[in-house]
Amino acid sequence: MILHNATVFAAAQTQDDPDSIVHLLGWNVPKSELHHIPEHWLVYPEPEASIHYLLGIVYIFICFMGIVGNGLVLWIFSTSKSLKTASNMFVVNLAFCDFIMMMKMPIFVYNSFNRGYALGHIGCQIFGFVGSLSGIGAGMTNAFIAYDRYATISNPLEGKLTRTKALIMIFIIWGYTFPWAVLPMFEVWCRFVPEGFLTSCTFDYLTDTFDNDLFVAVIFICSYVIPMSMIIYFYSQIVKHVMHHEKALRDQAKKMNVESLRSNQSLQSQSIEIKIAKVAIMVCFLFVASWTPYAVLALIGGFGDQSLLTPGVTMVPALACKFVACLDPYVYALSHPRYRMELQKRLPWLAIKEDAVSDAQSMVTTTTAATPAATEQAPTA
Repeated sequence: MILHNATVFAAAQTQDDPDSIVHLLGWNVPKSELHHIPEHWLVYPEPEASIHYLLGIVYIFICFMGIVGNGLVLWIFSTSKSLKTASNMFVVNLAFCDFIMMMKMPIFVYNSFNRGYALGHIGCQIFGFVGSLSGIGAGMTNAFIAYDRYATISNPLEGKLTRTKALIMIFIIWGYTFPWAVLPMFEVWCRFVPEGFLTSCTFDYLTDTFDNDLFVAVIFICSYVIPMSMIIYFYSQIVKHVMHHEKALRDQAKKMNVESLRSNQSLQSQSIEIKIAKVAIMVCFLFVASWTPYAVLALIGGFGDQSLLTPGVTMVPALACKFVACLDPYVYALSHPRYRMELQKRLPWLAIKEDAVSDAQSMVTTTTAATPAATEQAPTA
């Protein structure tokens, strides 16, 4: 079938009638737009209309959940005095990245319900630009959140961020992110092209040229390997630090012949290292699960067997990247007791139950192994 379609595509390119090309290829693509689309996708049969419609419905759900979740985070964290801290500036930035990712969803939904490349080249460029900006921005923000928590827990006296320092870091994040969205949009280096069912767009990882392959390799390192390495390193250091601190406390308690050095241990049902490990694993797993499939897909497209990349296969990693934007508000914000308390206060109909005791337990420690009393407040990731 694929070889037959490849022959049909070659024959279609020689035709002068746009309607003939659309008929031969089976895709909803006018002749004027064919040069924007990698030939790789056009040798596959067009997906059934029901698949387009199903994906459109799924993206409507993701868009709604993402706008509501991230909108609440932006509203609460930006207007609540108790939440206006330097560390929470990163949470707001992450929510902003995820929120603007939702802004490109209407393009995908419109294309899906029109079964193809309905909004053409302009829509594709907007989709690719917003996707790159929000995706890479969110990855780097996650990495800086990991750094902030590591610095606060490992060096609470000097590692705590000021608002000025946090603002500078956010400028660094966006300064780092913008080139990877701007260069393909203006086709300075690589370009944004349709992928999969031709309803979404990303950077061109299929064209086999030196410049294009170099771009795939560089963006893989800069947008995936670097933030992923930072996240894993800093969270592993947090776990290592807390476990070492807990061991020191247990050893000190043995020497003093007491059960524990904690004055409020009855309020904590789990050890600190387990809490930190759970959050660290969740954060790392979320990033890995959502972006690794797409990173692998890009590497296969640039350097591997492109026949593995069918339109249906490529839509799965694309869907995972969008879905994580819905999960981030729950991982980073709904696990924050002060945020839940604000929601409880402002939106009582949500029936959220949160008290001040659990809020006190959730605060990051301001002192560590320097004194036994340093552990009266449990650090959280």
